[in-house]
Amino acid sequence: MTEIDFSTLGAYERYKLMASLIVPRPIALVTTLGADGTVNAAPFSMFNMVGEDPPVVMLSINKLQDGQLKDTAAHILRSKEFVVHLADEPIAAAMHRCGDRLPVHESELAYTGLSMTPSHSVQVPRIAEAPAAFECVLHEVMETDSRYVFIGRVQWLAVRDGLVDTEKWRVKLQDYFPVGRFGASFYVTCRERFAIEAEEGKAQVKAGSATTAIDEM
Repeated sequence: MTEIDFSTLGAYERYKLMASLIVPRPIALVTTLGADGTVNAAPFSMFNMVGEDPPVVMLSINKLQDGQLKDTAAHILRSKEFVVHLADEPIAAAMHRCGDRLPVHESELAYTGLSMTPSHSVQVPRIAEAPAAFECVLHEVMETDSRYVFIGRVQWLAVRDGLVDTEKWRVKLQDYFPVGRFGASFYVTCRERFAIEAEEGKAQVKAGSATTAIDEM
């Protein structure tokens, strides 16, 4: 094994190693509302679910080198609201372009051709094309030297018609194709799926049974 003492590395080297090894990561396409009413949208892959009671998600946003905040971070700190969307294959290219740097008064939704729709529980609009949108209010903030870590409490969930069985409360995973971050400008799909089944104390991978397993989840 190659042994690496993190205390001997700079922040950039630590970031590159961690961000390239901890993959694939889910992507949060986050909308926030500027003070002038501009709807901002930006993708972040340092994101995940934290818990269900209360229902909370984590979003980590880096600080800029000049000491300024990214628009998303500034808006969350001011308004205490944001919407987290999951990005799937049909909106992957638009999601990536939402990461382009634009003037604060220019909306990434107009820039990429995505459309907005009103949220149910927060003032921040949702992205209509996204397969899932979690409307969040700010639950807690942690600040480090390099980042703001926002814990958002989910108030409301909107999902694409037909994606959730609301009698069994199960997502129809066979119809859900989100993309994940794989470092730099590389992304991965989740089409190559497999099930791991225990048989006589041994885990066995059965690629051919993935569809059945997904249907039953």
